Amino acid sequence: MYCLSCGSTKQAELTAEMMIHFRGFEHRDNPGVLLFPEIRVCLGCGLSSFTVPETELASITRVTLENKSYPLKESASDVALPLRMAY
Repeated sequence: MYCLSCGSTKQAELTAEMMIHFRGFEHRDNPGVLLFPEIRVCLGCGLSSFTVPETELASITRVTLENKSYPLKESASDVALPLRMAY
C-alpha cells in the first residue's frame, strides 16, 4: 500500500494506546475516550492513520453531536489534506 502523502511503500502496522479528549471548558470533567487502535505509520514521512472501533465511535459521535461548537465535516472532501499530497 502506498502512503497518501509521500507515496512510500515503507509502512509499519502498530498497536497504539490513545486518549481522545473533547475540546471546551464544558468537557473538563469528561475523561475522554480510550482507544487501542491498530495504526499504520509511513516510515518515510510519518503520516499515520487508524480506524476508531464502533463502540468508541458511538461515544465520540454522541458527545460531538450534543456539542454544537464542533465543526462537523460532511465528507472526506471537506477535510484538509497535507500539503505534500500526491495525486
